Amino acid sequence: MPTYQYKAVDATGKELSNTIDAGSPQEAGKKIREKGLFPMQGSIKEKKQKGRGKDKGDAKAKKKGKGIVLDLPVGKVGLKKLTLFTRQLSTLQDAGLPLLRSLQILESQQKGGRFKRILKGVTEDVEQGTTLSEAMAKHPRAFDRLFCKMVAAGEIGGVLDIILQRLADFMEKGQRLRRRIKGAMIYPSVVITIAVLIVTGIMYFVIPKFQEIFNDFDVKLPDLTLFLIDASRWVAGQDEGQDIPGAVWIVLSPIFLFAGYKLIRIPKVGRAATDWIILKIPVVGNLIKKTAVARFTRTLGTLIAAGVPILEAITITKETSGNWVFERALGNVHDSIREGETFADPLRDAKVTDLIVVNMIQVGEETGDLDVMLMKIADNYDEEVDVAVQSLLSLLEPAMVVILGGVVGTIVLALFLPLVSMIESVSGQK
Repeated sequence: MPTYQYKAVDATGKELSNTIDAGSPQEAGKKIREKGLFPMQGSIKEKKQKGRGKDKGDAKAKKKGKGIVLDLPVGKVGLKKLTLFTRQLSTLQDAGLPLLRSLQILESQQKGGRFKRILKGVTEDVEQGTTLSEAMAKHPRAFDRLFCKMVAAGEIGGVLDIILQRLADFMEKGQRLRRRIKGAMIYPSVVITIAVLIVTGIMYFVIPKFQEIFNDFDVKLPDLTLFLIDASRWVAGQDEGQDIPGAVWIVLSPIFLFAGYKLIRIPKVGRAATDWIILKIPVVGNLIKKTAVARFTRTLGTLIAAGVPILEAITITKETSGNWVFERALGNVHDSIREGETFADPLRDAKVTDLIVVNMIQVGEETGDLDVMLMKIADNYDEEVDVAVQSLLSLLEPAMVVILGGVVGTIVLALFLPLVSMIESVSGQK
């Protein structure tokens, strides 16, 4: 029988290391928990021994063929579906149902698809003795590191139902924030898209007709009209040597811009540059900054309240902040705390947040209520994001009117000026 090394935490929170004989890692985990210990995630590993290569290979093959669900690494489980699952699992645990029974109920009510397959794999692993956090960690496309660490903290502390409830609240608030921002952007996006399509249609179909009229009257055209006609010829693909009409490039330009943006962000330098530039854009940068502050404070506050060690909580928050500027600032905070210094000082030096945020965090450190203070900051910035979104919309609407009016007015003026010359020419002939 293989021997497994493990690290675990006892009921008092003391960490210890030992070995145990078991037929599989799942059986080892079950035996460890029967001793009243809580194995640390990923710590159960088979002890290397001479002459055991074949047995180890057999054990790996057995593990590979058991409890594994085919899941292609493409895309992620929807946040809405994951939030609903977390809320339902929290409710079932609070009602006193065994964990395995709760997972079986939630797995059975899922419709066929990726998430159902994932829940089936998680349920089978838990049934074999694996902890819930370890089982979820095998499916990062559904359960990210933040999710798994909070579940692990709930298992160790025996408050899984409370942790799941906090996690569901966290996910719902984050989802609500993203929904508000996306909803606010729908109106200007639709208006701009329709306006571009209409102008492109005018350039493609209408302007060439006017060009034929101008050519028949042999009128000298103003520079503005000539520019408009040249632009129309490019849109219609009538320029000499032009293979693809400009209208095609206009329609496909959002795809090319999005793909180019993604390619630029692949290297670390490109990601850092784009994130820094975005934060410097007037109005939009302020909205992004407030959203990032609300996100990282809520994430960090939720992790600390769940009992995750602060250094690990900061690392997870840094990885999920979504902006390189804030990642660098949180990295400095991590180094500062590791060296025994404060949270607030490196954040103040980074100058990525308002002073009120730094001061509130400093007060939270001094009073020992850092998690509570972080959640208050997040709630406050959620409201500020709402105000910033409304301010952005109030600026976008008149800006769109002015820009679209300018474009339409330029087209009308460019077409009207030759008509004046034509009328004068016809009147002179009479």
